[in-house]
Amino acid sequence: MNLPVNPPVLPMLANRVDELPPGEGWIFEPKWDGFRTLIFRDRDELFIQSRDEKPLERYFPELVTPLKTQLPERCVVDGEIVIARDGCLDFEALQLRLHPAASRVKLLAGQIPASVVFFDLLCEGDRDLCKTPFRERRAVLESLVGGRLTPPLHLTPATRDRAVAADWFSRFEGAGLDGVIAKVEHGTYEPNKRVMLKVKHERECDCVVAGFRWHKNGKGTALGSLLLGLFNDDGNLEHVGVCASFTAAKRRDLIAFLEPYRENALEGHPWRAWAEAPSDEETAVHRRPGSISRWSQGKDLSWEALRPELVVEVAYDHMQGGRFRHTAQFRRWRSDKRPRDCTFAQLEVVPPHELSQIFAAGR
Repeated sequence: MNLPVNPPVLPMLANRVDELPPGEGWIFEPKWDGFRTLIFRDRDELFIQSRDEKPLERYFPELVTPLKTQLPERCVVDGEIVIARDGCLDFEALQLRLHPAASRVKLLAGQIPASVVFFDLLCEGDRDLCKTPFRERRAVLESLVGGRLTPPLHLTPATRDRAVAADWFSRFEGAGLDGVIAKVEHGTYEPNKRVMLKVKHERECDCVVAGFRWHKNGKGTALGSLLLGLFNDDGNLEHVGVCASFTAAKRRDLIAFLEPYRENALEGHPWRAWAEAPSDEETAVHRRPGSISRWSQGKDLSWEALRPELVVEVAYDHMQGGRFRHTAQFRRWRSDKRPRDCTFAQLEVVPPHELSQIFAAGR
């Protein structure tokens, strides 16, 4: 491979902010929830690189032919690999694709095929575009692929209109999107630097604390995360994720605070069966604490039970498949709330939105 920009290249990153930046000079895009990728094509050579510089083509073989067919012969594009099911992004289905068995990958490629959404261009032909302002990179990208791509390849929508971006922020969440990205229109491409801005959804929720994990560097002395649960309509406590974001001192203090709730914790515990016989990777891993999954190989997912008597208020961005998509953030203890009041009913319901309408906006 002999391109003006050759692999490996770390992608440009974003800092989180609370709201869309004011003023002129910004280009806004929807924030896709998938696997970040840089795709290098030099005629018949193709390399699909992950965010951490690993090859991805073996996990997404169905993308190879469309990329070779529809991309310019020599180019490097920045984008996101996503999977859509029932018109909505499905990150859990995307994670299932990282499987060591080629036969399993082939089966899943047929059952839940992936797509790629492009949003930047690093080079085309013999031109290195990394020092070119983003507004010009975007214009070249549009001239090369805008209106020409067919599924599973797409061009992300982009706008300079802050009101349109604010509308995307509200509506597109219903299709599983993360929020909105803001890019300086005169900005160059800066690998591994947080020069873009991302505005993500944040909400609050009261959860039952039913367990915890030790910190990887302080087992026995420091807390890593709290295991969270919500009661469903049948009165069962479902594992919905974890919360963290504690200082080193707080991690140590929490062990002493939680100690009384560890006594006889498994007696009548709603997750007792999972603690005594953890599920294997073929089961509903996202509903059970301590399960081994294909993307957590080598990690210590053991956990300690707590009597489910504590309630904590956490901040989260969005739910997917009945679980917090990302690690929730600790806000405060809610001693005034009963655990039984921590139900899925308190969650904000986001109206559905079809991905096809978003893709159409990028043409």
